[in-house]
Amino acid sequence: MASNTDPEFPFEKILQISKSALTNSYSPYSKFSVAATLFTEDGKMFTGVNVENASFGLTMCAERTAIGAAVSHGYRKFKAIMVVTGSKGEEYIGPCGACRQVLAEFGTDWDVYICNKENKYRKCTVSELLPHAFTPDSLKGS
Repeated sequence: MASNTDPEFPFEKILQISKSALTNSYSPYSKFSVAATLFTEDGKMFTGVNVENASFGLTMCAERTAIGAAVSHGYRKFKAIMVVTGSKGEEYIGPCGACRQVLAEFGTDWDVYICNKENKYRKCTVSELLPHAFTPDSLKGS
């Protein structure tokens, strides 16, 4: 478990918000609740939950619903995202590949906190989640 050493990141508050949001997850098929709270560079927070669909491919992940909420309010620069699942023990379930790509769209040097039900977490950057990411810079010169 990493330690939270960033005084500008209200870890405990974001963890509480994320865990509370787990109850809003719409996951009747997988029974696997996920919540994500996005923290912008200027301190705003946007929360998302997974929203499943009977047509499984149309399911929306918590990370992408949080990004969508922030973008719809005009935010594009993020400091961190916290992803909380109902996993236990030393199990940490990170964002799916599609979510990793969406996170990378907004930069690769911001933090990702992957938390479980027992408040244990791992911290990494988007670039550590998705090395060699395809980003907007990849399109320069094409």
